Amino acid sequence: MDPMDKTPKQIVKELDRYVIGQDEAKKAIAVALRNRYRRMQLPEEMQEEVTPKNLLMIGPTGVGKTEIARRLAKIVNAPFVKVEATKFTEVGYVGRDVESMVRDLVESAYKMEQDRLYAEVRSEAVANADKRLVKLLVPAQRKQTQQNQQENFMQMMRDLQSGKMPQGLASQEDEEGEVNDQVRNERLSVSEKLKRDQLENEEVTIKIDDPSQNNNNSSDMLNQMGIDLNDALSSLVPKRKVTRTMSVTDAREVLVQEESEKLVNVADLADAAIKRAENTGIIFIDEIDKITSRSKQNSGEVSREGVQRDILPIVEGSAIKTKYGFINTDHILFIASGAFQDSKPSDLIAELQGRFPIRVELNDLSAEDFVKILTEPDNALVKQYIALINTDNISVTFTIEAIRKIANIAFAVNRDTDNIGARRLHTILERLLQDLLYEGPDMQMGEITITEAYVEQKIGKIAADKDLAHYIL
Repeated sequence: MDPMDKTPKQIVKELDRYVIGQDEAKKAIAVALRNRYRRMQLPEEMQEEVTPKNLLMIGPTGVGKTEIARRLAKIVNAPFVKVEATKFTEVGYVGRDVESMVRDLVESAYKMEQDRLYAEVRSEAVANADKRLVKLLVPAQRKQTQQNQQENFMQMMRDLQSGKMPQGLASQEDEEGEVNDQVRNERLSVSEKLKRDQLENEEVTIKIDDPSQNNNNSSDMLNQMGIDLNDALSSLVPKRKVTRTMSVTDAREVLVQEESEKLVNVADLADAAIKRAENTGIIFIDEIDKITSRSKQNSGEVSREGVQRDILPIVEGSAIKTKYGFINTDHILFIASGAFQDSKPSDLIAELQGRFPIRVELNDLSAEDFVKILTEPDNALVKQYIALINTDNISVTFTIEAIRKIANIAFAVNRDTDNIGARRLHTILERLLQDLLYEGPDMQMGEITITEAYVEQKIGKIAADKDLAHYIL
């Protein structure tokens, strides 16, 4: 089934595997996603008129807002970006440009399209990579002298002076020397062994692009403005290479990546990425309540309202320049969230409120919710800790009474100190299992049962003392 073709019930069922409760939020978000699929089935002229119904999720921290947004992007295989509203500043202030969230979304879409297209040409890329591996494993008998190298260097300099594209020095497998009968026979033998996966652990030395060339801060800043200097620079200066020795298995993947780049049309890839981001992209704006003028901070109110005004045209729909081309944000789905403890949604500027027509309130988590969070999801915390400790050959079992005790303590600490939702469970479990995690590697293989009494002994007294609980749990 096409991931975009999932029904709302199927989407909610998938979300239930990872997020406990919050049924209203799940339903609203599932309907919003289904509406995007419905829109794509409409005539083209009507598609332009149907805009996504953006959502505003309201609820305290740790109740599942971010997890819902993150999981749904994977469920429908859509480009997804999570940003924090507090990271942005108004144009003219030092800080991150709000348009960068759209460029990040396009980068996500580009990677997804790249993976899809590379998968389509993988068999051909693997065949080409294996040919190169054969040459690397059985090099020709080179007759490259120092004089030849000097001539190559002088030729490269003459190319630069005449304005030609410098060819640079040949890669290791292209430096063909004399290929005699012995070399041919060895290459045939190696080729057969490669096909039978008999050389996967053999070491081979290859030349790869220097990764440090991609870590250029000024280049990153230009990319944030939608400017890509990589192509312009590569036409002037050949890419710097570094030599690495690795296994045949790892070397093949490096070469497959290089061969895939040759087989895929970059222009088609960029166009597909833009279209995917435009039609299926999801941008999750967290902590949107922190940029209202009524939030606790007194300074910078103009800047916070300015951020809202800068976000507004992106949510309304505008053309943003990226290094892959212009993207229209009309049909990107925006999901905003905030606790709104010190403010309320109406404190946002009116125009921005109108762009988030669906309001969903998420509920505080109960002790029973904590029990379910600890045990039911595929990635449940208890399952994670059992698996972690099992790596030390120790089998851990939690009794249901112990789990209920942990849930009750988490609920009580949230109630009496700060309510941080399910994140409180991380703190409590880490404290509870600290000794076991520390002693585990030195213990003999065995079985340990975490009982209610053990939980009471390790964290019961801390939880009962409000001052201790405030600092430790």
